[in-house]
Amino acid sequence: MKLYHDFARADDAPLVLAIGFFDGFHRGHLEIVRAMQRLRKPGYRAGVLTFVNHPAAFLRPGTEPPLLTSPEERIDLLARAGVEECFIVPFGAELAALSAHAFVENVLFDHLKVRGLAVGENFRFGHARSGDVPMLAAEFARRQLPFVSVPNVLAGEERISSTRIRALVGAGEIAQAEALLGHAYDLRGRVTLGAGRGHQLGFPTANVELGTDKLMPPDGVYAALARYDGRDYAALVSIGTNPTFDGARRTVEAWLRDFHYTIYGEELALRELRFVREQIRFENAAALVEQMNSDVAAVAYPAFG
Repeated sequence: MKLYHDFARADDAPLVLAIGFFDGFHRGHLEIVRAMQRLRKPGYRAGVLTFVNHPAAFLRPGTEPPLLTSPEERIDLLARAGVEECFIVPFGAELAALSAHAFVENVLFDHLKVRGLAVGENFRFGHARSGDVPMLAAEFARRQLPFVSVPNVLAGEERISSTRIRALVGAGEIAQAEALLGHAYDLRGRVTLGAGRGHQLGFPTANVELGTDKLMPPDGVYAALARYDGRDYAALVSIGTNPTFDGARRTVEAWLRDFHYTIYGEELALRELRFVREQIRFENAAALVEQMNSDVAAVAYPAFG
């Protein structure tokens, strides 16, 4: 997939486009991308326009939600869906000030040479969100180009949305969140040096450093799958502040079964997190070790192989 960080497209092949922030790239987002791909003709390219940062981070700093996916994770999911060109641009003053008309004329037609467009039915754009689906439909009809407004995808009686999925992840309902996402919810990051207590206790753990804007499940101990170097390992994941040792910083630590490598500085991905127990403060390290030995049973079943 070709990546662009501005609207200076190098390829002059006709482009069909989908637009959205696509946090989580859930089942509703996938339908938008599929609708865009159906607009393709031979020789056309399939592209997505999205943003590095959530628009609210610029427009209303401090109100932006924690994210289901980092920019890198979104790019991976878009590539897996068959997107060939991704315009992932910062949302800042220039874009925020752009009128809806200028966005259509200058960005979509002049710079990107868009020949077909798909967006969600609630899509708004331009300064003060003045542009909407009827405006886009009229502009594309005037040029005799295809345009699709994709209806919301429902699960039950509610639409699938990033907001709904964030609420499920925040409540620890990871399996339900994944049903709406259509894929696993990952915690992915570099392994960094921790306090080293795991080695001392006989349970060496990998301290996984996540981005500060990544949404984490509630504190607790989870069974999970950990992927390293293309292989999955059964894992126990502790999310919290290490209350037994009076920790103050929230961390993500993973113990991998049958794993004997030193991987500081390398990436580890955790997925299929399933709640085992709450974080609690133990009287001493011996009591913690006893509990951890019991927790190992949570990853000792065939599903983890």
